[in-house]
Amino acid sequence: MNFVLHGYPVSGGITVGNAHLVSTARLEVAHYEVAPDAIDDEIERFDNAMRKAQVELAELKAHIPQGSPAEFEAFLDLHRMILNDSALAQAPREVIRKRRANAEWALVQEMERLVERFEEIDDPYLRERKADVQQAVERVLTVLGGGKTLAEPALSEEEKLIVVAHDLSPADMILFKKHHFGGFVTDVGGVTSHTAIVARSLGIPAIVGLHHARQMISEGETVIVDGTQGLLIVNPDPIVLAEYRARQAELKAERKRLRRLKSTPAATVDGTPIELFANIELPGDMPEVLEAGAEGVGLFRTEFMFLNRSELPGEEEQFEAYRDVAKAMKGRPVVLRTLDLGADKALNGGEQHTMPNPAMGLRAIRFCLAEPQIFLTQLRAILRASHSGKVRILLPMLAHAHEIDQTLALIGQAKAQLDERRQPYDREIMIGGMIEIPAAALALPIFMRRLNFLSIGTNDLIQYTLAIDRTDDSVAHLYDPLHPAVLTLVAGTIQTATRGGVPVAVCGEMAGDLQFTRLLLGLGLRNFSMHPSQLLPIKERILKTNLAEVQALAQRVLRASDPAKTRDLLAKLNA
Repeated sequence: MNFVLHGYPVSGGITVGNAHLVSTARLEVAHYEVAPDAIDDEIERFDNAMRKAQVELAELKAHIPQGSPAEFEAFLDLHRMILNDSALAQAPREVIRKRRANAEWALVQEMERLVERFEEIDDPYLRERKADVQQAVERVLTVLGGGKTLAEPALSEEEKLIVVAHDLSPADMILFKKHHFGGFVTDVGGVTSHTAIVARSLGIPAIVGLHHARQMISEGETVIVDGTQGLLIVNPDPIVLAEYRARQAELKAERKRLRRLKSTPAATVDGTPIELFANIELPGDMPEVLEAGAEGVGLFRTEFMFLNRSELPGEEEQFEAYRDVAKAMKGRPVVLRTLDLGADKALNGGEQHTMPNPAMGLRAIRFCLAEPQIFLTQLRAILRASHSGKVRILLPMLAHAHEIDQTLALIGQAKAQLDERRQPYDREIMIGGMIEIPAAALALPIFMRRLNFLSIGTNDLIQYTLAIDRTDDSVAHLYDPLHPAVLTLVAGTIQTATRGGVPVAVCGEMAGDLQFTRLLLGLGLRNFSMHPSQLLPIKERILKTNLAEVQALAQRVLRASDPAKTRDLLAKLNA
């Protein structure tokens, strides 16, 4: 029987292959009572499984294939740290002893308690770290069951196996590099999960959030993973299979052709220059940035360096990371966003602080101002790195003038501390702000008077404007970049900043989405920042764009109040 499943695309491309099912041990955990005289043996069985899981992770770390993404080692260290946490290493032992429960059930109960704490976190990236807890526990459960987390089938160079799993550990994904899997699909997960990040870094077509794929697909069935559309086609008929084979060949040829544009300056048909920057999470992303021919780094999400660890990175570690990126860009701009974390994520092993509404609580710039020592350490590291390149500072989640004033005062304090040490830095370093709260977009002159540049974070701007959690499946269909209110805020920010002579960029997902490229150009945007893999397709679209034509159509889109009319006008823009 052939059928199609729909999910969330996290890594583009198309691959055709045979399904390889990965079992999920924690879904099969039974609960049974242990005899009183067998409790000590059950605890020993639990301890042995925990030790063996740690050994497996250590062995995986020791055998990371050369050329693998730098994130792999961090993922493995994170899973080892999770298994060492008392919530998983010690609490299940008490459950076994007090409730005479089997080790598997006791471990899952404590895992679910821990996961509940993560589900209260507002930030999408941090919330999805619950998957790392689940995946680390999965490894222990697999050991308790006497199996392997991920099978290692023998593959020929021509074979393409598609991993089908309820969930998948980034640690297990190291095998993707070793065995050349063609892609993966999972029932759960989000676009900001670690597995999604690894998939993008490896260039493997991938889909998450399919819900029931693991139950509906049999081992060895032919599947097509359309990582662009988020479609999984099971047992396709010959006509569909032939069509996708042809599309595969076209995509391969297109990628090869696009690489020729690497050194071509981005400009519209009428000669208007456009700046194309790249978004990164870690210094290890730089080879891809350079390969895409980016004109700079428009968004370095520095908080990624603070995650997956028990201790905060010190000034030297931060400085070296920022400096390495600045040097790699050889004088081209590098925009470092200061910590976009919140009190909903405990740092350095601290206690979780639960807020009634974390989305509107102590996060991003608010968190930094509440923790001045952490902030000053980062500011000093950024300032020092500015001596090695064209570094700029970007402040997230601004809503009030006093937040900028307090930050500028702290930057002045950091400069004074470096002066005392006689450490060099760029004394004219540019300071910018993220426009991602509607209040900031509506009161833009306040920010323009205090800042050197602006960057529109469309992801959060849309989320806050429409009061929608874009990671919540039940309301995800309401997340609409073309909503009149969203377009009004984006267009108003671009136009007001441009008229005032303040450089403005878009660094959210809209910047890397081909369907919005001409719309944003027509609204006046001249600086785009996106994932490196999106840069060359966006450049090609720009090179084929007549600015005069798209400006008129973009204004019509902006004035449209009917959603159907808006979509029709967007289609005309992209024709």
